[in-house]
Amino acid sequence: MDPVLFYKLLADDTRLKCLMLISAEEELCVCELMQALSLSQPKISRHLAQLREANFLTSRRQGKWVFYQINQSLPDWCQTILETSLKNNANYLQDAVSRLTRMGNRPERSLACCG
Repeated sequence: MDPVLFYKLLADDTRLKCLMLISAEEELCVCELMQALSLSQPKISRHLAQLREANFLTSRRQGKWVFYQINQSLPDWCQTILETSLKNNANYLQDAVSRLTRMGNRPERSLACCG
């Protein structure tokens, strides 16, 4: 992973929050990220596409829905930075986590928005 690309991708608020939320939840779909970040589907999808193209994320399809996970083949230093950022910046994600929590837990949450 090119460090300049890594940090450029993390420099965007939406991409950073997406990565941190996906890391915290293990996987999320676009509709969950839309709710958590209060952003439109095209904006979320555009940022997720950038992250996937840079190999930050992997995805799996379930029907018409796509669920995103952190790419486990990211170099250790990248994963460490993401994990450390998540662990030490709860306030940064507080509103997003609160909105996501209001959707309920899985599997109910995924059935409600992705079913």
